[in-house]
Amino acid sequence: MDYMIEVNHQRIKTNGIWLHVAEKGTGPLVLLLHGFPELWYAWRHQINHLAENGYHVVAPDLRGYGDSDSPLNPNSYTIFHIVGDLVGLLDHFGQQKAYVVGHDWGAVAGWHLSLFRPDRVIGLVNLSVPYFPRSPTTKTTEAIRELYGDGAHVIQFQEPGRAERAFARYDYTTVMKKFLLITDNIIAPPDMEFIDFLDTKSALPAWLTEEDIRVFAEKFEESGFTGPFNYYRAMDLSWELLAPWQGSKITVPVKFMIGDKDFGFKSDGRSEYVLGDDFRSLVPNLEVVVIGGHHFIEQENPQEVSSQILSFLREHPVDQ
Repeated sequence: MDYMIEVNHQRIKTNGIWLHVAEKGTGPLVLLLHGFPELWYAWRHQINHLAENGYHVVAPDLRGYGDSDSPLNPNSYTIFHIVGDLVGLLDHFGQQKAYVVGHDWGAVAGWHLSLFRPDRVIGLVNLSVPYFPRSPTTKTTEAIRELYGDGAHVIQFQEPGRAERAFARYDYTTVMKKFLLITDNIIAPPDMEFIDFLDTKSALPAWLTEEDIRVFAEKFEESGFTGPFNYYRAMDLSWELLAPWQGSKITVPVKFMIGDKDFGFKSDGRSEYVLGDDFRSLVPNLEVVVIGGHHFIEQENPQEVSSQILSFLREHPVDQ
């Protein structure tokens, strides 16, 4: 496949599975962690920019995605599994510490890698999904159902097979367009499948090409979506297992970026949380940057995201 970007591809054994990574450049290690429903290719712009500026960039397909292994059991997708995979990558490359950059589910992975193993993280740049405190009493899916009802994608993705059947009514190109071009409300009516609710845009914006869509669509056609859905199906198990970290803070240096038009920023007091004191109390060494864009800002606004990442890396040199 012609990816429109020159990278080295390899598969690495970590935490009992094989992960595919795209790799470029030499220098301090930077992990780029994609979200749902994406691949390493979501970081195509940042891979080039960071490699050209003296960094060793490694962008994995997270477990369940692309050319990485996809365990069948949903219980194999807790945040502990994901973080374990990443620690194994650092060990493979012989690095005690790395910079970590995450978006969406990759941001969740970055938050928890920094929570569990701050000794392995020089600094963290996360996009689109802030760190939320764990409720001591309410499981994650219960809290989401209370907030958003049964039309929330997190709820609809819980039942094995349901979302797979709904997504199967569309070709993979259409599924990718529906997600990557989300601009507004992402809560479906309770009697409607989430994928049916999402618009299908007739034209692509300047930042996304048909070739880009095809890279994602062809990989998901090979792998399916069950692996990615399993992240959501393991959320309550992760909640149970996270009890020992109740009230813990994330102490590594963090830059958090979010798009000013991201539904997750505009709704339900989320902007007040991101810009307020509660977020900073959990992440004391925090800088928040609001940039132009929607949810997939690393693709929609790549120059700004890349320059923000690079400035953070330079502010936190390896020898600190």
